[in-house]
Amino acid sequence: MSSPAPLRILHLDAGREWRGGQRQVLLLARGLRDRGHEPLVVGAPESPLVHRLRVRGLAATGVRMRGDWDLPAARRVRALVKTWRPDIVHAHDARAHAIALAALFGLRARIPLVVTRRVAFVPKGGRVKYGRRVARFIAISRAVRDAMVAGGVDPERIDVVHSGVPRPVVAAARDWRQECRWPAGVVLCGVVGAMTAEKGMAALEQVAAQLPDGARSRARLVLLGGSAAGACRIGGMEAFRAGFVDEVHAAMAGLDLLLHPSSAEGLGTAVIDAMALGVPPVAFAVGGLPELIEHERSGLLVPAGDIHAFADAARRLIESAPLRAALAERGRERAADFDVSHMVEGTERVYEAVLETRRASRG
Repeated sequence: MSSPAPLRILHLDAGREWRGGQRQVLLLARGLRDRGHEPLVVGAPESPLVHRLRVRGLAATGVRMRGDWDLPAARRVRALVKTWRPDIVHAHDARAHAIALAALFGLRARIPLVVTRRVAFVPKGGRVKYGRRVARFIAISRAVRDAMVAGGVDPERIDVVHSGVPRPVVAAARDWRQECRWPAGVVLCGVVGAMTAEKGMAALEQVAAQLPDGARSRARLVLLGGSAAGACRIGGMEAFRAGFVDEVHAAMAGLDLLLHPSSAEGLGTAVIDAMALGVPPVAFAVGGLPELIEHERSGLLVPAGDIHAFADAARRLIESAPLRAALAERGRERAADFDVSHMVEGTERVYEAVLETRRASRG
């Protein structure tokens, strides 16, 4: 599908760190530009998102967004809207959502606002944030949509557009065994993402502690993300904290399996990356993960919060190379359903539907 005419889209993202949401904004902006549109991304000054956009030749500008309903930030965004005159404003997080509403309030030209929601929590914000001024909501999974509906948002105003990732191309997988001076036969279990409680760091320690001694001694943990670095032990298991890794695909390709003990996940792009690289995941069945992982086909899912079941699933993969290989093969196939091109095209369809509705209302 291609649009009948190029669109100007003003994207807002208030994130100051590089996380999954910011990566999706970059991929979307690049994909839209490649399809002939003109995206402009407004992000936090000196943020990784703004830096990476500029390095790739994508239009980006910095506006400091200190909180919801930040009126100075809203005034700066409003000035951009007036001078740049976008066809669509697209907010990508809760703070950007509120600032966009304030920036667009009372403008004579009623520019449509699209809001992406990435978390599978029931939204709070009442009629103002989730009222009719938002033309459409994009939920990154059915789980996110269901949470929005539970919060009172009309399901007819929500489109599900799954997050997407590009097919990874890795010239050489990172050799963690050599780097960490581990035996050649150990099984490498990776954890990828922000090393926070929400992403399951406390659960990871419990999982490692519950592994049978044999499985624990045969495996090693590699943590990709966070700020800490160096050798350590987690739940009695030898581990290495690599910290933030820029070449994450090569780093992930050197793993044997992915442990994803997150307690809340809108969808899970790190899991898509792992599957695309042939690294089978173990995850709690929370948020959008059951939409992504086909249990016993492309990975293993366990009940939310069940540490014992998670440890047992990890044990199975540590002990069985044939099971890892079977899940890896199907995982690559499954990951193709979440290619970045599907995300860009789905978002483009939302824009066109919004603009068509506006044209029809004008008669």
